[in-house]
Amino acid sequence: MDRWNLSSGAARPNPQGSFHYGVLNVTRTIQLQNTAPVIGGKQRFAVNGVSFIYPDTPLKLADYFQINNIFTLNGVPDSPTGQQAPGYGTPVIDAVNRAFVQIVFENPEDTIQTWHVDGYAFFIVGMDRGDWDRSKQSTYNLIDAVSRSTTQVFPKSWTAIMLELDNVGMWNVRSEDGVRRYLGQELYMRVTSTDNPAQSEDAPPANGLFCGRANPAPH
Repeated sequence: MDRWNLSSGAARPNPQGSFHYGVLNVTRTIQLQNTAPVIGGKQRFAVNGVSFIYPDTPLKLADYFQINNIFTLNGVPDSPTGQQAPGYGTPVIDAVNRAFVQIVFENPEDTIQTWHVDGYAFFIVGMDRGDWDRSKQSTYNLIDAVSRSTTQVFPKSWTAIMLELDNVGMWNVRSEDGVRRYLGQELYMRVTSTDNPAQSEDAPPANGLFCGRANPAPH
């Protein structure tokens, strides 16, 4: 893994802001495992057994106007169970603003995977072959990990990242392989900060365009 040069006295980026990621308490661990199931006779790709399909209404509009039956909050488990048949869904991870989480990308397949997280830069703290478990945290780089928004996961391996959820919104977590993303290897993460999650951001503009089942009342 790449590392920041902490011995240099010259000006350099400070991706850690006013805190150091290595001393913060992780409040949630999310394991995301990519698979390549055949569902209904068709080749698909999935995350924790769920192959993503887009609904008829954009997720941000559905969330803001609180339209039911568009997406499923926590529609994927925080770790792969392997106990249910793969299927279709529109999963959204429900997360809390200012939480400090680790996401472990697990790749049991024979090809390298590339994952991207919209809206954030994260610290790549560990990677190795085999299966991930909590004992692997003792091998993490908690001092000078690089800050990225995209990372790779080698075949039959895992990669662990840490990030502070300090950007409220609905963010895409996806494969950077266009075919895999198109056929379901993605999901969304909703980060909210108030008791009314749908109203935790600025309202859409009065002249905004709407579609699907989003039909705001006329002004």
